Amino acid sequence: MKKVESRFDLPQGTLDLLIMRVVALGPIHGYAIAQRIQQMSREALQVQQGSLYPALHRLEYKKLLTANWQPSETGREAKFYELTVKGRAHLEAETDNWKRLTSVVGLILRETAEGIS
Repeated sequence: MKKVESRFDLPQGTLDLLIMRVVALGPIHGYAIAQRIQQMSREALQVQQGSLYPALHRLEYKKLLTANWQPSETGREAKFYELTVKGRAHLEAETDNWKRLTSVVGLILRETAEGIS
C-alpha cells in the first residue's frame, strides 16, 4: 500500500470520533491511542498530546469513556481508557452521521467536478 505523504488538520469534532473508534477496539492508554490513530491513517494523522489529553478528559467528563490506572507494557502505571455503554451508543450514532456527511459532500464534489470537466 502506498504511504500517504501529507498530513491533515482534523475538522472540529473529528478527534473525539477517532479516539472513541480506537478505544472501541479494547482498553488502551493515551500514548497508544495516538500511535494507533497514526498507524491506522497510514501516517497521515498525527495527534499531538496537547489535543489528545484534553479530548480524553472531555470524553471522560461526558461519561463516554471510563479510565483506570494499570501497568502498561513498560511496567509503568498508565491510565487505560474504555468505552462506556453510553460511549458505544454515541460512537455508533456519530459514525452514522459521519458516513452520511461524507456521502453528501462526495455527491457535491462529484457534481462540481463533472460540471467543471
